[in-house]
Amino acid sequence: GTSEEVAPPLQQSFMIPKKEINMVADMAKWKRSQAYADYMGFILTLNEGVRGKKLTCEYKVSEPIEKLVALLNTLDRWIDETPPVDQPSRFGNKAFRTWYAKLDQEAEKLVAAVIPKHLADAAPEVAVYLKESVGNSTRIDYGTGHEAAFAAFLCCLCKIGVLRVDDQMAIVFKVFNRYLEVMRKLQKTYRMEPAGSQGVWGLDDFQFLPFIWGSSQLIDHPNLEPRHFVDEKVVNENHKDFMFLECILFITEMKTGPFAEHSNQLWNISAVPSWSKVNQGLIRMYKAECLEKFPVIQHFKFGSLLPIQPVTS
Repeated sequence: GTSEEVAPPLQQSFMIPKKEINMVADMAKWKRSQAYADYMGFILTLNEGVRGKKLTCEYKVSEPIEKLVALLNTLDRWIDETPPVDQPSRFGNKAFRTWYAKLDQEAEKLVAAVIPKHLADAAPEVAVYLKESVGNSTRIDYGTGHEAAFAAFLCCLCKIGVLRVDDQMAIVFKVFNRYLEVMRKLQKTYRMEPAGSQGVWGLDDFQFLPFIWGSSQLIDHPNLEPRHFVDEKVVNENHKDFMFLECILFITEMKTGPFAEHSNQLWNISAVPSWSKVNQGLIRMYKAECLEKFPVIQHFKFGSLLPIQPVTS
């Protein structure tokens, strides 16, 4: 049988029955859950951690961080080893399924290499988030729900003590940034469709978190204001320092035509007077447009590390 028919026994004990997941249609239950509180707390902690800091600044890089980068390098190498196939349709190259099957098979091993031996039992549960974080192999699409799974993957590594408080900057600048590079390569190589995209009304076809953390990086910048990010010259000169500008660069590489037309929401954001206002607005928008939209959250997995149970504190 295929992996879809039978979950391995260990995974079953961690995963909540299908029935329970469908009840998340009751969004209130999700918003009251321990998982939501922990996830949002994690996002906001990192948001503070990178405030006013450049990607190129000095920060501590621990062994688990190095191991996570190595894991992402492996995924990157597999893309090179799995070239797109010739097919009639332009989008959704089927070679992605071959690439994904490899991750599906190796995910637990990859995670086990990152976490210490005494935590080996957590590998199957943590690996679920990793597998969810790279897109959907049936539809060959990728969107903010997949991105959220990667953040949940990192959040779980914090909860089991693999990543620590002083890893904050490295989590965003080294690990998450590398993840973005690999996802962009996947999107380009296999011409992935945007999942649940709102088209011109969405912030971006594929990502959201780098805009939040990227705007935090720019808070109190002496001369870069929100109005500057639509200026090609500013983007070209500063994208290596700021995640937000790196995202803008990627959009302009992938899309043609006037920026105001293909990225209307971002164009509107460029009129906001300060980066701290942009940052607060994006956090509100993330909750409303991503975390509180059923199509995005319906695939979110709950287990012992990110439980659906209501917040206790």
